[in-house]
Amino acid sequence: MDTTQLLKGVLDLAVLAVLKDEDGYGYDILRRLREAGLTEVGDASVYGTLRRLFAAGLLTTYVVPSESGPHRKYYSLNAAGRDQLTRSGKTWRSFATTMDALLDDRGMAA
Repeated sequence: MDTTQLLKGVLDLAVLAVLKDEDGYGYDILRRLREAGLTEVGDASVYGTLRRLFAAGLLTTYVVPSESGPHRKYYSLNAAGRDQLTRSGKTWRSFATTMDALLDDRGMAA
């Protein structure tokens, strides 16, 4: 199965989840996603997702000066983003439970 297609459907949720407990800047968020196991996620996809989530009012941003390079734009979840994370998380868990049941019923469990 092509995991890049799966990523397209869940990248918003993954980014919101990564930002749940700690703010981050673009590369940091990308690194955390990859460390979590989403190794195939692309740079452009993450940056595009951050811009889209910000435009949708789910994230806030602030800039932190850096002595060793350009300033970094940090992203954080706001109240709307936390609500979306909760809703999307419930939807994902329901979907994953359904898929697990389908696979188990057909002898294809992990």
